[in-house]
Parts: sequence; structure tokens; C-alpha cells
Amino acid sequence: MDTRPRAPRPTRSPSPHPAVRVSPAGADWLASASPFPRSVLALWADSPRSPLVLPCGTAFDVIGVPALFGRRMLDRLWSAGPGSGPVAAQQGRLLLFAAPGTAQRLPALLRWEEWAEAVPPLLCLGTGDAVTVPAPLPPDETEPTPPSCRWVVAPDVRRPWLPGPDVLLWACVRTARAGLKHTDFLSTGSGC
Repeated sequence: MDTRPRAPRPTRSPSPHPAVRVSPAGADWLASASPFPRSVLALWADSPRSPLVLPCGTAFDVIGVPALFGRRMLDRLWSAGPGSGPVAAQQGRLLLFAAPGTAQRLPALLRWEEWAEAVPPLLCLGTGDAVTVPAPLPPDETEPTPPSCRWVVAPDVRRPWLPGPDVLLWACVRTARAGLKHTDFLSTGSGC
């Protein structure tokens, strides 16, 4: 029996954020981060609108950036770069899912390139860390507020392309060069 979460029929959402759904193949990929992927898929089959905590470092690392800086990074990645992997919004930050090892290498590369002071503080989650992953399905129309944790770019394939430290370094540096100081990004509201 297939226990992967199924997307309901499309409906109009009153939310200002478009409904972004994880495909069954994307759910398989997310579940692969867990030592018990079948259990993760079973939990999502029972409750597809519930976020879960998954370990980082095997299937993915996560780089968290303030929302405004993150949106500008995404603009650069999609307009002049290779695009992005999955991205989630959570409590005023964008969480960029990256290749394993990125959480350790990116801060070192920023320091080595002398850009660490120009980039807002990064939340780098890798081996030994865990992240709350948004639910595969968005909340239904009965929920009055947008979720605190939602997909911006949902995983849709079994093996999504994940940016490595070099790609995220490029995006951080280009965004920082755009002329905004990291304090500008920290002083804005969550906006997600």
C-alpha cells in the first residue's frame, strides 16, 4: 500500500501565499533524511498538514538567512544563477536546502573571501543538527493565518538539485554587493 501523502484537489486559497505542495517523490526525498523513512512517510500519510523535525547532514544541509536577504538571494539564484533547491520560510527566515557539507564550508568560505561582515548572520544546520520541515500539504482554507513554516520552493523530485557552498557563496556575495548592509536586513519585519 502506498503511504505517501496525496495532494487534495486544487482549491482557491484565501492566503496571500500561494499553496505550495510537496510531491510524493519530494516527500520520499525528505523522508530519506531520517533513519526511519517509512515511519516519516506513515506519519505524513496520517497527517499531511503537520511539519516534522528531520536530521540534517545526510540528505541535505540547511542554510537559514533573514527573509529579505534570502529573497534577494533567491532572486539572484533564479535570474543570474543556477536556481535553487527546496526553500522554506520559517519565523522570519528563509531556509535554503543545500548539499550536505555546505553548513560547515559556507561560513569558512565567507570568512576566507572576507565577506563575513557584509552578510547577515547565517543559521547553518548540518551533521548533528535538525530542522523543522514544513508539512507536505499546505493548511486548508479553515486556518485563519498563514503557517509559521511553509514551502516557498517545495521538493518535487526524488533527488533534487541542491546548491553547494560555492553557489551559495556566490549568491551571498552578489546580494551583499547590491549595496544593502546586513543591519538593513535584520531591522525588517519577518515578511514571510
